[in-house]
Amino acid sequence: MKKAAPGSGPVIIKKYANRRLYNTETSSYITLDHLAAMTREGRDFKVVDAKSEEDITHNVLTQIIMEEEQRGQTMLPVNFLRQLIALYGDSMQAMVPGYLEASMESFRRNQEQFKSAVEGAFANSPFAEIAKRNIAMFEAAATAFKPGTVPMPGMPGMPGMPGMGTTPAAPAAAEDSPTDVAALKAELARLQDKIEKLAK
Repeated sequence: MKKAAPGSGPVIIKKYANRRLYNTETSSYITLDHLAAMTREGRDFKVVDAKSEEDITHNVLTQIIMEEEQRGQTMLPVNFLRQLIALYGDSMQAMVPGYLEASMESFRRNQEQFKSAVEGAFANSPFAEIAKRNIAMFEAAATAFKPGTVPMPGMPGMPGMPGMGTTPAAPAAAEDSPTDVAALKAELARLQDKIEKLAK
């Protein structure tokens, strides 16, 4: 998931005793928010202690997660955190990092496959814009990574979300035309077929 940064190798970030972070690529001081943005952009970076040159990337990434969680948009369920803590010192601890990494990679792949399926099902249809909005909402929810809260296009019981539930934001003309309603049903049937194939 990492993109190659300008130049060769990862961007080196130096952390000083006063907790200030220095980006050696831009020759400027940055914050944890800047590192979070670089992560979302796929920029590869390595954080080192300015004095000892020790690699402290793991510690800094963990700190970024803690700050994000404290902002109220929590992504790590309490039960997951408890189970994770319980695994420290367990005989299976060494296997956990690889398992979590593989699980997240699989989650990201499934997200991309679902996006492609939706885009293909609604391509060149009058409901393409609705599909795009639903995909955007799905991606926002998928980023949150909360079990049971990932919205799916057409899911009922999701009030206040355009293009979702039983009241899609379709043009008035499309609602009144039996032909357009039939076309929508056909598109939804093709989408359901693609989703079922991806699930196998």
